[in-house]
Amino acid sequence: MDIFFYISAGIAIISTIMAISGRNAIHSLLFLILSLLAISVVFYLLDAPFIAALEVIIYAGAIMVLFIFVTMMLNIGLEHKQEKQWLNPSMWIIPSILAAILLGDLILALRNMPTAVAGAQLIQPKQVGISLFSTYLLAVEIAAILLMAGVIGAYHLGSQKKKVLHRFLEKK
Repeated sequence: MDIFFYISAGIAIISTIMAISGRNAIHSLLFLILSLLAISVVFYLLDAPFIAALEVIIYAGAIMVLFIFVTMMLNIGLEHKQEKQWLNPSMWIIPSILAAILLGDLILALRNMPTAVAGAQLIQPKQVGISLFSTYLLAVEIAAILLMAGVIGAYHLGSQKKKVLHRFLEKK
């Protein structure tokens, strides 16, 4: 079971480094999504399936996709030449390999996990909140800090100073 943890942690580290050092905002956001997915596999392997599901649904699923849509909508750092390069298969090799290793790691980990028969039990929202802010407090705080860093990064990427003149103020 340790090998799955180290593979997922390695993919998380590699994709985070690629997200930080990337020159293209879209590529960095895609690597950040891969990093969040790898972290959710690490949480699952550490017997925290609820926080792993929250990581995938909330952070990798909703918020990062929102960042990608906003970045694409604002057209930050994109040029038409670079958009044509995305169609080149060599641009997708490293992310595809990392995602395939992570998927294989998760499938093998799920096969080797012992299955436990759980009885039907009703869980109240209060119990979920108590669990999030007691047992999983560190994971929630780390995810919140990571999200705040993404918001600050997106703000700095999007706050380019452009001088806009009204059409009546332009010199002809």
